[in-house]
Amino acid sequence: MPTVETLRGPVDVAELGQTLMHEHVFVVATEHIDNYGKGAWWDEEFRVADAVAKLSAVAAKGVRTIADPTVWGLGRYIPRVLRIAEQVPELNIIPATGIYSFDELPHQYTFRPPVDGADPMVDDFVRDLTVGIADTGVKAAFLKCVVEAKGLTPGVERICRAVAQAHVRTGAPITVHTSSVTGSGELALDLFAKEGVDLTKVVVGHAGDSNDLDYLMRLADTGAILGMDRFGLDVYNTTERRVATVAELCRRGYADRMVLSHDAACFMDYFGGAWDESVGTLAPNWRYDHIHDDVLTALRASGVTEAQINQMLVYNPARYFS
Repeated sequence: MPTVETLRGPVDVAELGQTLMHEHVFVVATEHIDNYGKGAWWDEEFRVADAVAKLSAVAAKGVRTIADPTVWGLGRYIPRVLRIAEQVPELNIIPATGIYSFDELPHQYTFRPPVDGADPMVDDFVRDLTVGIADTGVKAAFLKCVVEAKGLTPGVERICRAVAQAHVRTGAPITVHTSSVTGSGELALDLFAKEGVDLTKVVVGHAGDSNDLDYLMRLADTGAILGMDRFGLDVYNTTERRVATVAELCRRGYADRMVLSHDAACFMDYFGGAWDESVGTLAPNWRYDHIHDDVLTALRASGVTEAQINQMLVYNPARYFS
């Protein structure tokens, strides 16, 4: 039986159960916290306890796994999340490697260009996947990059090619953050195909922000998986429209190429200490249990079958990580 790496070690993919394929635990910048947060709006112990409570609650709804694509650029810090994982043993948390950037490379790679075709980013990503992240002993299980509205800027293109090359070397699957408004998912898949990526191992993140069925079917017809993964973020697309789009794609035979999630987090420092108040006001349904509390009922009412729901929540994630 194939296994997938989690924060607590390898797990049989058959045991992943219901999986939310794009959720963050924390999106925080260490420099921001260290310089401006401690003693002001960041309380480490409170935030760890709050995350344990929120993740335990969604596990109680039947979720057994979350894939956490928090990488460099979003504040990946494994020791903190590992503390949480150890206190929520009923939930698997799958970590990622890669770089989150809409435009430029981090300077740490800008001035270390590829030599004879070998990009130092590739070795770093592969080490995270095969040896472990820093000195934690925790291995990443998938790769993350971004193709946003600016498209394939030189920095973004280099990151995406490094991610693709790490995939080719290891077989690790890929999640790519995309802009549905600009249709950047097609740019990403075209680049990956040219790099030899198995597109059935690619989740086109945030595809669910779009209701353009032709665009979504073009993506899915490559074999890629549609990330219908921002339920609750109504600012991009309302739940009602997201449900209608997923239901229509199921009717058209695409249930085997969709996964569900929220892109939520226990805490993001984008709002500083006003996170809880801000998210409650701006996006009250942007939480880990919105799918189980509201979306699944709406999907069933729209004609989506239990088999199709299981396909999107259980079998597609297991196949992706196999």
